[in-house]
Parts: sequence; C-alpha cells; structure tokens
Amino acid sequence: MCVELLTYADLGARLKISREAARALARRRGLPRSRSDDGKALVSVDFSELRYTPRPRRGGGANHIAASLAKTEASEPLPLRWNGVLDHYFDAFSLREPVSTSLENASEVEAFKAEIARLEAMAADARADFERERERADRLDVELKQAAAETTAANAWVARLEEEVAALRTGRGSVAGQAALRLGHLAAAIVGADRAARR
Repeated sequence: MCVELLTYADLGARLKISREAARALARRRGLPRSRSDDGKALVSVDFSELRYTPRPRRGGGANHIAASLAKTEASEPLPLRWNGVLDHYFDAFSLREPVSTSLENASEVEAFKAEIARLEAMAADARADFERERERADRLDVELKQAAAETTAANAWVARLEEEVAALRTGRGSVAGQAALRLGHLAAAIVGADRAARR
C-alpha cells in the first residue's frame, strides 16, 4: 500500500485526465484531502486501490470545438492602430476579411435558434409556475394571518371566561357574579328539595 500526496494537476497528469476531472474523481471517491504549505490542495491516493480508466468522450461536439479553436488560433490577429482617433479604430475593422458562411454554419445557427426558442419557452413556463406559486403563497399568507388573529381573539375570550369563572367561584365578583352565585345556591336547594320529595 503506497499512498501518495498529489495535487489535482498531478493526479490528472497521472491518470491522463484534466485537473477538473481529477478533482471531481477525488470528491466522488471520497479521497482524503489536505492543504500543502503553499495552500494547494493535496489528495491522498493509493494507486493500488484506485482502479480508474478514463471514459472516452461522447459525441463529436468536442471535435467541433477543437476544430473551431484551432481555426481561430490559426487566423492572424487583427491589426489595430490606435493614435487616439476613433476613425483609426474603425479602419482596423474595415481591414478584416469578410467571414465566409457555409451550409454547416447556417445549420448550426438554426440549431442554436431552435435551442434558444426552446429555452425561452421553458423560461416562460417556469415564470408562469413561479407567478402561480407566488399568488398561492400570498393567499396562504393572508389565511395564516387571519387564523392567527382569530386564535388571538379566541385566547382573549377564553381568558375572560376563566376570569369570570374564577370570580364566580370566589364570590368576589360584581353584582352579576353575586347573582349567579345566588342562582347556583337556589339551584342546589331545588335539587336537594326534589331529592327529598322522592324519598
């Protein structure tokens, strides 16, 4: 078991993958990470346990991009003269050769336009969903505030009733409380008389 401490770039070079792919691999596999003295991330790798073969890239998109980059790098830089006058700047652009358009570029443009239209439709749908959910949330907020107000009012009513009951029990209430107390004594006397009559 030979564990090596490597930076993401070194790990990528050993596995013949990019630095970002090496970083993603270290995260996926849960490889222990630490920092070096110079602040770079180091990954502890045991190559005897790490069985990794890079997957081939899918599709021809990468070749298209590479060819486009090579074409761009091969073209000469645009001659730009700047003497403080704006006309010279526009003259430099007028020296540029016109870009040739091909059927392939036209089909790519159409594909991009179709993709943009699809994404705009998705964005419109997402916006409609967002608006609908926002309206629903606003309604729920109003209902919640109403329920909170009703709960507060009910709690106040319960507290008042409890105070009245306590005043009736102690007999220190108002005239209404004393009348209720007398009414309670009268009811008790009536019930007692009724029981006595049944015997």
